[in-house]
Amino acid sequence: MKILGVNPFGFNLFGKKLVTEASQSFTFGRRAFFLGGAQTAVGAMLISRMGWIAIAENEKYELLSESNRVNLTITPPRRGWIVDRRGLPLASNRTNFRVDIIPDRFQNRERVLGELTSLLKLDPNVVDRINEDLDKAAGFQPVQVADDLSYEQYAALSVRLSEFPGVAPAQGFSRFYPAGPSVGHLIGYVGAPSAEDYQKTKDPLLITPGFKLGKQGLEKSLDHNLTGKPGARRVEVTARGKIVRDLATRPDTPGHSVRLTIDAGLQEFAGRRLGEQSGAVVIMDCQTGDILCSTSMPSFDPNSFSGGISHLEWQMLSEDDHVPLRNKTLAGLYPPGSTVKPMIALSFLEAGLAPTETVVCTGGLRVGNRVFHCHRRGGHGTVNMHRAIEQSCNIYFYYFAQKIGMDVIAAMARRLGLGQKFDLPFPSQSYGTVPDPAWKKKKYDQDWQTYDTVNATIGQGYMLVNPTQMCVMAARLATGRDLKPHFIHDGKRHEGASMGIPLDHLTVIRNAMKDVVNGGGTGRAARLDIPGVMIAGKTGTAQVNALSSSGRGNAGRPFRFRDHALFQGFAPHDNPRYAIFTIVEHGGHLNRIQDAPMISGDCMTYLYDPAKAMEKLHEFEKGWGGTPQQRLERQLNEFRIAKGLAIAQPILDNATNAGTPANSAVSEHAADTAEAGEPRGEDAQSTEIPREPSPVTANPAAGSASPPALTPQQPPEVQ
Repeated sequence: MKILGVNPFGFNLFGKKLVTEASQSFTFGRRAFFLGGAQTAVGAMLISRMGWIAIAENEKYELLSESNRVNLTITPPRRGWIVDRRGLPLASNRTNFRVDIIPDRFQNRERVLGELTSLLKLDPNVVDRINEDLDKAAGFQPVQVADDLSYEQYAALSVRLSEFPGVAPAQGFSRFYPAGPSVGHLIGYVGAPSAEDYQKTKDPLLITPGFKLGKQGLEKSLDHNLTGKPGARRVEVTARGKIVRDLATRPDTPGHSVRLTIDAGLQEFAGRRLGEQSGAVVIMDCQTGDILCSTSMPSFDPNSFSGGISHLEWQMLSEDDHVPLRNKTLAGLYPPGSTVKPMIALSFLEAGLAPTETVVCTGGLRVGNRVFHCHRRGGHGTVNMHRAIEQSCNIYFYYFAQKIGMDVIAAMARRLGLGQKFDLPFPSQSYGTVPDPAWKKKKYDQDWQTYDTVNATIGQGYMLVNPTQMCVMAARLATGRDLKPHFIHDGKRHEGASMGIPLDHLTVIRNAMKDVVNGGGTGRAARLDIPGVMIAGKTGTAQVNALSSSGRGNAGRPFRFRDHALFQGFAPHDNPRYAIFTIVEHGGHLNRIQDAPMISGDCMTYLYDPAKAMEKLHEFEKGWGGTPQQRLERQLNEFRIAKGLAIAQPILDNATNAGTPANSAVSEHAADTAEAGEPRGEDAQSTEIPREPSPVTANPAAGSASPPALTPQQPPEVQ
């Protein structure tokens, strides 16, 4: 049957497509083919991707899954101890409970800090310091809230931890300095790494809560040796971070401990014996060059810096005119005054001047158009070298120095250690000046004048030294050997080579210095009450301005304009074992008990009879207001009151701990010495020091039956 208008191919004569069963079947099949192909391709891609993830990237996603389930925490390593020559601790570790804030996780700062202040009974100084640290800290840098918490405080915070986001309590170790301020400048202190420290190395240990770096003194210069290797703790946690169980713990490796040449008891005694004065004491072993004592006072309490010093305490220390933040033993520079006269006399002998040559002292000597005076305005009469040293006659040295010249004097000063740079483990040292004509020409482009020589012969003018150099000078005068100072106990005897100075020259100097103290000289306050032991020494007064020439005494001057008081010497005079230098800044010889000669004599007494020296010191401290630690706390409270703030709670009193080295030294001396006159300076035999145990893991939230004991730990092996 033929349909009108339709051709055999399914199109009508009017151009419209006709839908037939065959065409529908063809269209559906084509579409199904393309759709099925697309589905197959997508399925293949999904299968391939799933296979890639499941097989090729299995390890990656297994680690990501594990990191969601397991939390890895770095444990800060314990620092090595710093111990004295007998193993007594100068810087140690003790277990503690601490709290830190992680700034990038910290929320509701004002509310949380208020509750922490109430819960932990934080001092206002500490709160001020926390706010300052939070303002300056990078987001990743932990800020210490408090350490040395009681177990009850630690537990109370731990059970409420969900209320304090960003607050991280932990148990670990804190640095402890038993002698407190007496070792502040010698040992230095530790502190949290700064953002700049982290940016230099990107070491994750530097942003670990509780980790401390050496910031000053030996803690800084020996930081590489003292820092150990961190440990780690793996715990299983929920999606919200709650700890389920411990999986594994890798203990930290403590740093190496360092043994110093310092005598802990002597170091503390010297710091306390300086009393209320600003000054320094350095004592050296004349047989080895070991530094037994390097004390600068007033000082700071390194325990305060280690825990994070408050802004108020820093302000108090910075504004103190006694400069407690300066290490006077190495960074302080002073005119040596008359303490260099034995050195000047030795240069005269080397130049050929006979010790019997004399000059008449009338109290003054005209040099050019100026009269240079002796300290005794009526004069000393006829003086030779021995009497000139004993009586500290300026005119003798003025007269012969002009004849011999400054080049000879300067050469001897350098041979004896003045102006010398010593290889010592301290980052900051000042080396001073030994002037001569060439130096002045180079420095000022001026010619050397006669008055320059006259000034230098009494330790004034351009001459500047630090106390350590002066102690080395005393040791070299005592022995005639090229002794160099050492702070690290390496078990070797650094006796020093002979300096080639004739023995008869040294004998003249030693005998004169002996009579300075034990004859009719100026240093009689330094005499020792030790049978068979006499100290040889030389006193000095260093002017800091020209007020003294006007006749106005030290008592009527402001503190910073008073003369320095100095003493250098050695004992015993006939077989020198110890050399000492003491300076009392702006002391002006106003207080005999707190003057350089008597301080030096008492420090020397401690080396032979510690009990006698300590008994005397205890009586003095009753009139000074207690130990340096106690006076520092009182000073801080007075400063707080002056600023209109409340009195701070007493911090841990280090006086008892600080007395331990001295008391231990007394008992050790009694056990080790067979007779009263035997010195304590012999090296003790080294004993094996046990390693420091790891901290006990405490979980207050789990309801521990009793708190772990917080006790000082034993030091790791000494390096």
